[in-house]
Amino acid sequence: MARILVIEDDTATAQEIVTELGAHGHETLHADNGDLGLEKATREPFDLITLDRMLPGIDGLTLVERLRERRIHVPVLMISALSDVDERIAGLRAGGDDYLTKPFASNEMAMRVEVLLRRQAQQPAEEAVLRVGEIEIDLIRRKVKVDGEPVRLLHMELRLLEFLARNAGDIVSRKIIFEKVWGYYFDPGANLINVHIARLRKKLDRPGKPSAIVTVKGEGYRLDAV
Repeated sequence: MARILVIEDDTATAQEIVTELGAHGHETLHADNGDLGLEKATREPFDLITLDRMLPGIDGLTLVERLRERRIHVPVLMISALSDVDERIAGLRAGGDDYLTKPFASNEMAMRVEVLLRRQAQQPAEEAVLRVGEIEIDLIRRKVKVDGEPVRLLHMELRLLEFLARNAGDIVSRKIIFEKVWGYYFDPGANLINVHIARLRKKLDRPGKPSAIVTVKGEGYRLDAV
């Protein structure tokens, strides 16, 4: 049984989520606005959060960004009526782990929750620091340095870099990246990987040196020590 915080201002939608998750054996706590949701999420331990994008008080994007800034890395399933590709990317870039659009099927919502919980449970015991060439990832403080200089990464950028670093020197396919980083067993579109790889290269690459992230045409990506 997982303890799940449901942050949703629409009463009917909140009841639907709470009822479905309860039927799967989970304990739920409800917050009907962003300020209350942030307070509960920072003061109490949860295994997962379902988070509405549009909320009274602080909105869902700001809320998840503040959680990540405070080093609270609980999985977040963002739920929103905003279904445009740019909105989905914004939600994931802010720190959400998955994004579900309204209206949704209750059983699909519950399955996405199960996938996120399973992925969290399967995380291996972490080393304190990962190093690949000049890239250093502090897994406890969730900070990155390149050649000794701090680099600020967003939540999903850091997750992607960590996965590549754990497989440094090996080619990892797009399919595997979707499964291990985003928890998707299908390509959700929206150029998610392309966007995040481009942003990582922009932040990690140094003038006069080859990119540490190599695109292997038709196969995937590889992180090299450079």
